[in-house]
Amino acid sequence: MQNAAQPVTLPVFSENNMSIVDNRKAFHDYSIEDKYEAGVMLQGWEVKAIREGRVQLKEAYVIARDDEIFLFGAHVSSLESTSSFSHPEARRTRKLLLHSAEIKKLISKVSQAGYTMVPLNLHWVKGRVKCDIALARGKKEYDKRNAEKERDWQREHQKIMKIHRR
Repeated sequence: MQNAAQPVTLPVFSENNMSIVDNRKAFHDYSIEDKYEAGVMLQGWEVKAIREGRVQLKEAYVIARDDEIFLFGAHVSSLESTSSFSHPEARRTRKLLLHSAEIKKLISKVSQAGYTMVPLNLHWVKGRVKCDIALARGKKEYDKRNAEKERDWQREHQKIMKIHRR
């Protein structure tokens, strides 16, 4: 009997499990107005590290320079198996890829209307890493408290409805 080579199975990314990391702090600190999906220019070691889940968007932000959009502050930890010849930077600036019309629209909104650009999450689309960025406005402290009260009320409402369904 010959040893047959086992086929390599790649992970299947469906609608439910394609998200890599979410920036929950963005939803807490900002009110989201509009969302865009952008490609991310990555190096090979970064893709491997992102597959391992070694990425964080907590302190990341998006800025525009010279008609280009960049992701700052996203932390991608290097793997232990990374080559000793390369010296990976965990917090390097990564370029975001969008259509030029979308870039112009984002830049005009940010410069005129007082919006800011925030990364919401990283996810896989057809084997490529994409970043959802949002046009957002900063929330005031009382807005955050109101949102928290609303969440608490929704939680209580669900408990009440669960009890009455029995």
